[in-house]
This record gives sequence, C-alpha cells and structure tokens, in this order.
Amino acid sequence: MKYYLHALKNYSNFKGRARRKEYWMFTLMYVIILIFATIIDNVIGTTFEIAGTNLGYGWVYLIVGLLHLLPSLSLVVRRLHDVGKSGWFYFIILIPVIGFIWIFILSIKEGEMGNNFYGSDPKV
Repeated sequence: MKYYLHALKNYSNFKGRARRKEYWMFTLMYVIILIFATIIDNVIGTTFEIAGTNLGYGWVYLIVGLLHLLPSLSLVVRRLHDVGKSGWFYFIILIPVIGFIWIFILSIKEGEMGNNFYGSDPKV
C-alpha cells in the first residue's frame, strides 16, 4: 500500500527512477481498485452499452481510470528510467502487440545497478 500511495504523491514527478517493486505494487493496487469500480458500476447500473451490448464497466471505472492516468504515466516513465531508457520510449507501446510486449519485458527487467543518467539507484 505504501508504494501505491508513494506513486500517487509523486504524480507529477517524471524525474528519477522507480524500482520494480514500486511499479508492480502500484499496478496490483490499481487493478484491485478497477475491479471494485467495475463491481460498483454493475451494482448501481451505470455500465456503458454499445449496440445493445453491456460493456461491464461505466462511469465509476472511467473516473478511477482518469484519476490514475497521470500517476501511472509518471511511474512508467520512472520505471523506464530505472532500466536506462528515456521516458519517450513509452511511445513504443503504439506499435500493436509488439509494443505492449516490449514495455512488459522492460517493466519486469531488473534496473541498472548504481547510478545512471536518470538518477541514483532506488534500491540503496
């Protein structure tokens, strides 16, 4: 929980580095919150429908996603910094399938030991 709150506090910090644990703990909490938002949407009946098909999520899910947009983006950029990549490297996700797989691989890769161009090692 502390990593989740730390990421929310640093929502506008695109400098420095974020360790794997910080990234994945934030992601875990975020997914749990999104699941609860989906449940709330279904219980209160605010789910979206397209062509008569219920999507399963609605306004609560959308608001939660928008509130987490900037903190998650800054965390991904700091995670990329930890593995020695520029934050602009995140745009590789725009390449269908391959981009997502490459970002996933970088997110599970161990960060560079010691200092790098983007800051000091967050593990020390």
